[in-house]
Amino acid sequence: MGMPGPFELIIILVIVVLIFGGKRLKNIGSDLGGAIKGFKKSMGDSDTEENQSNEDVVESKVVEEDKGDEK
Repeated sequence: MGMPGPFELIIILVIVVLIFGGKRLKNIGSDLGGAIKGFKKSMGDSDTEENQSNEDVVESKVVEEDKGDEK
């Protein structure tokens, strides 16, 4: 049992269009695209926050070392 071939995929696509209709499929695709876009944006935001927190930790260590050198 392998992947369906091109003929089987066309039959599945026709059945899906008959069941849901073109307009509803367009809405589903739009909603799915928005969800993916939001997910990617949140992943980018978390990476930015993580990098910022790492920079803060490094900066605080440098400040602590500078204070230790002044004594």
